[in-house]
Amino acid sequence: MTRQIRSVLVANRGEIAVRVIRTLRDMGIRSIAVYSDADADAPHVRAADDAVRIGPAPSRESYLDIDAVIGAARVTGADAIHPGYGFLSENAAFVRACSAADIVFIGPSTEAIAVMGDKITAKATVTGHGVPVVPGISRPGLTDDDLVAAAPEIGFPVLVKPSAGGGGKGMRVVDNAEDLPAALAGARREAAASFGDDTLFLERFVHRPRHIEVQVLADEHGTVIHLGERECSLQRRHQKVIEEAPSPLLDEATRARIGEAACATARSVGYTGAGTVEFIVSADAPDEFFFMEMNTRLQVEHPVTEMVTGVDLVAWQVRVARGEPLALAQDDIRLAGHAIEARVYAEDPAAGFVPTGGTVAQARFASGVGVRVDAGIADGTVVGGNYDPMLAKVIAHADTRDEAIARLDGALADTALLGIGTNVDFLRFLLADADVRAGRLDTALLDSVAAGYEPTVVPDDVLVALAAVDAAAGWDASDDPWSRSDGWRLNGPASAQTVRLGSGDTVHTVATRGEPSALAVVVDGEEHRATVGSATGSHAIVTVDARRREYALAVDGTVTWVSSPGGTWAVHRVDEERSTTTSAAAGDTDVRSPMPGSVIALPVDAGSTVSAGAVVAVVEAMKMEHSLTAAVDGVVDVVVSVGDQVKVGDVLVHVRPEGEQT
Repeated sequence: MTRQIRSVLVANRGEIAVRVIRTLRDMGIRSIAVYSDADADAPHVRAADDAVRIGPAPSRESYLDIDAVIGAARVTGADAIHPGYGFLSENAAFVRACSAADIVFIGPSTEAIAVMGDKITAKATVTGHGVPVVPGISRPGLTDDDLVAAAPEIGFPVLVKPSAGGGGKGMRVVDNAEDLPAALAGARREAAASFGDDTLFLERFVHRPRHIEVQVLADEHGTVIHLGERECSLQRRHQKVIEEAPSPLLDEATRARIGEAACATARSVGYTGAGTVEFIVSADAPDEFFFMEMNTRLQVEHPVTEMVTGVDLVAWQVRVARGEPLALAQDDIRLAGHAIEARVYAEDPAAGFVPTGGTVAQARFASGVGVRVDAGIADGTVVGGNYDPMLAKVIAHADTRDEAIARLDGALADTALLGIGTNVDFLRFLLADADVRAGRLDTALLDSVAAGYEPTVVPDDVLVALAAVDAAAGWDASDDPWSRSDGWRLNGPASAQTVRLGSGDTVHTVATRGEPSALAVVVDGEEHRATVGSATGSHAIVTVDARRREYALAVDGTVTWVSSPGGTWAVHRVDEERSTTTSAAAGDTDVRSPMPGSVIALPVDAGSTVSAGAVVAVVEAMKMEHSLTAAVDGVVDVVVSVGDQVKVGDVLVHVRPEGEQT
């Protein structure tokens, strides 16, 4: 049966919506975007042929609202809906709603989604089709006593896992029998709160685990093929950060076996469309693999598979949804070269990876041979706390793994998102790790590497360039943003000026003298020569010590964001009076939000006395809760209310040291 698909509503946002719309355009299919109030001017809205508002910013009132999405499809005459990933992509009720509205769902059946969405049922199903699973116990209705009794036979350490949900919520690694009862109780509480289902099961914990997944593609005519595997072991909190294809671990024989196991998994539920079967493999036994779960949707990391196979997975999702047979056989699939992807997040790795936010003043991405960028942001995009913190994916492809890593590092060096803190510097730090370079990966490696991470210090040439551009603005009577009174100026046209500039926790002393055509700039006692070639509010060309460099610039109040091939930094002028005051006396009494988000709890009352370390506010941002604590003993003044939306740096609670006057 062939179905007509001439227009597709994309029930998602951000980079995946932009990416799906790109393929729809290539196929000559009309694209329809949906958007919340927070996304009214987002890139995916501008990219689509049509767009419909579906609600306010919170996802539960917009992107997760099945009636609103179906209503948008009806009013625009959409033939089909592509769910992207996340949100409604693995929601069986949504698939049924599409069917009831006579709208094609671009994805698998409700039955496949339901079976693979329940980990216990999924394990039982694939076991019956000869797919190896991790030794353990998994059946409905297991009590804590059942799990405790089974653990010794499974063998410690064991992994406690919820049957529903994902993302690592409710999972516990338990090393001995004594700790298991408490771990089960905690896991049940978290699973019930997160998924509304506290069903648990146990698996043997695999030593030095590696996360390897296989891309499958299946049509309605019984053809199932795989497109090779992806290595996704570089992750934190069970969220992937860097992915690559193929895995550096597997040999050709194991690659064929794991691929066939993935196909058998798809066949076990009559799967159609694109899907991913995830396996766990011990780094110590690379020829032994175990089924973990199947994701019944497109994966975030699908571009690396597309780059090594040349297959457009979204295009094939649409063709399969039309009822077309696959034009590809297993023997047609060839893996050419190596591809590696890095996820760019709005987060601060130096502060424990807390989410960041703000307005993107400039978004600059790499391009060129072997480089692909899937992005959902642009100049002016406001990054808040309502959605996932992933902003973009930078992907590189080359003949060899070493070349692909080098190309990705270069592409990240050319990535600049001014106005918002990101993990780009950390990604480059991670790629430079010796174990990562050698392919000695496991799911604990990233956390180990992160423990030694320190942000790249702003280099002297950047400070010299900022001082030089400001000096040039002082000589220029134009309306350059650097000259405005509402911005900050490093110095003026006087013969010599000295300022203190801060970036992160580091403060530099910078002195400038001379004219723009021949400036002497002294940074922390070291003299440099600078000449300003050109400068605007967003771009500057400065020759520093006879080397010509280009810089991207953005002024945000008292902060100037500056980017060069070495990275992106936020530089601020350090006030002399405040810089001599201890942080405990001047700043630590204010409890500020480290990210944009929503206040979901205030565990203390106004006027109550707290001790240093006590939790005084909880902020939810980008699907995570963050508890904020008092830095000093004192009396609480509450500034916000539960439900308030806050920005980075907003004061939530003030803690008055005892004896301080109000």
